[in-house]
Amino acid sequence: MKQNRPRIPEARRRRRSRIRLPGAPRPGRRTALAATAVLLLSVTAPATSSRIAASPPAVRAPALPGGADGPPSCTLTPGKGVQLSEGIPTGPGHSASTGTVHALTLMIDFPDVRGEGPARDRFAEFFPRTARWFARSSYGRLDYRPATPVERWLRMPRAFRSYGLERGSPFEPGYRRLVRDIVRVADPHVDFARYDLVNVLITPNAGPPAAETVLSVTFAGNAEAPSADGVRLANVSFIYSRQDDGTGSFAANGYRVLPHENGHAFGLPDLYTADGGHKVGHWDVMSEDWGPGNDLLAWHKWKLGWLTGRQVRCVARPGDTAYTLRPLARRGGGTKLVFVPVSASGGYTVEVRTNEGNDEGVCRPGVLISWVDARVDSGQGPVTVMDSTPGSRGCTTEPNVHPGLSDATFTAGESLHDARNGIRITVADRLPDGGHRVRVSRRASGAAR
Repeated sequence: MKQNRPRIPEARRRRRSRIRLPGAPRPGRRTALAATAVLLLSVTAPATSSRIAASPPAVRAPALPGGADGPPSCTLTPGKGVQLSEGIPTGPGHSASTGTVHALTLMIDFPDVRGEGPARDRFAEFFPRTARWFARSSYGRLDYRPATPVERWLRMPRAFRSYGLERGSPFEPGYRRLVRDIVRVADPHVDFARYDLVNVLITPNAGPPAAETVLSVTFAGNAEAPSADGVRLANVSFIYSRQDDGTGSFAANGYRVLPHENGHAFGLPDLYTADGGHKVGHWDVMSEDWGPGNDLLAWHKWKLGWLTGRQVRCVARPGDTAYTLRPLARRGGGTKLVFVPVSASGGYTVEVRTNEGNDEGVCRPGVLISWVDARVDSGQGPVTVMDSTPGSRGCTTEPNVHPGLSDATFTAGESLHDARNGIRITVADRLPDGGHRVRVSRRASGAAR
């Protein structure tokens, strides 16, 4: 780490948010919520030709985990025991992620920890920027409408410390008690049946600063949650301290903890692990939501319904095919994602990332290749970004960005070669509009048969 870069406390580098199942065991630092994944629609592109430049030594692909795999197809099936999977579609119980989504937002404080300043100022920390972030990321397919029918602090009937809320706290009993108290206090003023998800903005002086440990948590797809006005409060995000890292970026970027937490309500898993963001780095807000702006991976946009079937190509058959990929941040048509399945549960995603839209943190535009495995649970590394420059120090000077993966993108002439599965993904050239032509070659051998 460069000396002019602020040091990030270990707890903050390794901790973002948690998804917890009511009564579920605690496997280490994080637990995901129940979901299922069964189908990814197959969209096969016609073969085209393109001149491929000479390639430097290829990056090695990750080895598949042990166990029998079926033939590759354009489906990803979660493994046994996976609670929140990268499979498509997302299981039931989560909030819709397309169309109009009404987000109830409540600001709460406690008798022993009273709200600092007007509650409306707490609301303004996140809106309208969160809604704009979702509009850009979804190409307008998600109309996120925050509402705060009570513009004052809602005082809970118990002291904050009485709920016993700490890092890793399960839903039972503290959060269940808090949700019930929120309903009791807010119900005279709020019709919960009008909303799709709930954001609870806790007064920032409750609990430790986010620089020490992040308590923000989402309980998503929670079939055991209390009900109010005839609806179950199954998707609730709790936001604690301010994400102020001391670098002066809080005013511009501190709100992105809420897109991260709401991503869980939409069914997305955590991409960081107990060791931090070394799997995906800053390429997805579900990995790192600190520092400069970042978007979601193309796979997540496909999972959320923000990419259409015409924008996704699936390469499941042997052969040599070429595709023109348009920058992921751009609105409009064109192919945004190429998926190369390797097994019934895993495969490669190929997309183009540029420094625009929500992706202001991109310092090396190019083709991003990732490994997605639906058998790996949230917080355990379900996605691995393939690093085209392993061992490098990266290209970023931004704080709170995993530097080693900042230059992970592939550029013209570079390729990833998975010899075991007979797959090579090569970047042919860069187009004037920032898009890239890529070629996918796969042979009918090994696991790729």
